[in-house]
Amino acid sequence: METLCLSKSFGAGPHESWHEDCTNRIRRNGTRSAWLSSTRTTAVASDRHTNLGPGGQREVEPTFFFVLNCLLYSRLEAGYPSNQEFYDEDVNVYLTNLLCSFMKPEYHRRAKRYLSRYDTSLFSRIENSTDARLKYTIYKTNADFLLISIGIFSNADARKPDTTQLFKNSEEAHMGRGKAYYQFAYTYSQSMFKKSSAISEVLEKLSTGFERYVEILSHMRGEYFNILDRLSTGEIYHLERSIDKDRATAELKTLQDQFLDLYSEFLRTKDPRLKEKVEQMAMEIRRIDDSFSFHIDE
Repeated sequence: METLCLSKSFGAGPHESWHEDCTNRIRRNGTRSAWLSSTRTTAVASDRHTNLGPGGQREVEPTFFFVLNCLLYSRLEAGYPSNQEFYDEDVNVYLTNLLCSFMKPEYHRRAKRYLSRYDTSLFSRIENSTDARLKYTIYKTNADFLLISIGIFSNADARKPDTTQLFKNSEEAHMGRGKAYYQFAYTYSQSMFKKSSAISEVLEKLSTGFERYVEILSHMRGEYFNILDRLSTGEIYHLERSIDKDRATAELKTLQDQFLDLYSEFLRTKDPRLKEKVEQMAMEIRRIDDSFSFHIDE
């Protein structure tokens, strides 16, 4: 049965006390079906996970614990138990931390400055830099996003559902990029730390076994993260409406601010070109808020 040893893992400090609970819970329930039948997910926050246990009792757990359980079960069910070919329990910790990070908006805000959609733009940034740490961060961040995009979202192109692309790379091409990026990140980590480190070992393992970890995450997506399959058509409809309403509200606020600035400038200058722009912006606001009414007196 899967166990997790954190003694050799990097960044495991805050989670070391969860090792025994995690191992015992897996051993006690034995199978994924037993575990899932004993608890029912009701909410997942960025740092905690809420279950409804026997009798409807709420059980709050760290999200790390929940994700780690899902990952360990996925490894068993996909046929890739830990340490099958080499020691990779440290990869379990890395992937769990990475998945938890993806739930936090601040992680995406930090990471987006390093992301590049195409190899050419990524290599251009690398070529123009002499900072080994920056190169390491760029390669590692892009490799992480490729791994999660392919494995969890099955969308390495980061394409929106309602858009089409004239040119789309194959999954094999994305897999090759992911392997190469992790290998480059490993190389730069060696030059940064000047010695073998836990993170360097993990990056090398992710490069070597990239396909294996994609398959594990794909299994995890289908068996544990299949939120759309758990939602009814009505629930998805209301969720989409809620998202569209929030997006429209934010757009309306921006247009209103721009409209006021432009209208103030028109009142000051009486420029006829500004008048036309003000009227066009008023139409844009009316498209979102049909109660809005505006007219410029001659």
